[in-house]
Amino acid sequence: MDKTQYFYRTVVITRKNNQVALANIDNPEETTPLDDWLAVVISLADGAHNIQELIDYLSAHYPGQAPEELEKTIDSVIDRLKDGKLLGFSDEPVSLPYYLASPVEELDIEKAKELMQEDGYTQH
Repeated sequence: MDKTQYFYRTVVITRKNNQVALANIDNPEETTPLDDWLAVVISLADGAHNIQELIDYLSAHYPGQAPEELEKTIDSVIDRLKDGKLLGFSDEPVSLPYYLASPVEELDIEKAKELMQEDGYTQH
């Protein structure tokens, strides 16, 4: 895995009740909860950071030294999100469109839907 690649989410998310989940823009109450590791990575997938920065950031949250398998775990999580087409990758930083940049509860839903239509974005 190329750790210099920038990673970004390609799905609408929610952070309702401190739970990161996938959200349906047409029915924001319809959500698909994510496992903890998937939720952490998808919520940090802002297009402004590369994979190595993600690893460094998560490693720094452990007192003392990060677990030996942390990088392998992160790689596995990224692969799962990539396989599900929930993440995209770029050699350069990416600015997320309005409807992906913030959790659904912070969006103007009508504006988000209009921009999605203009961009030809379809939810997975």
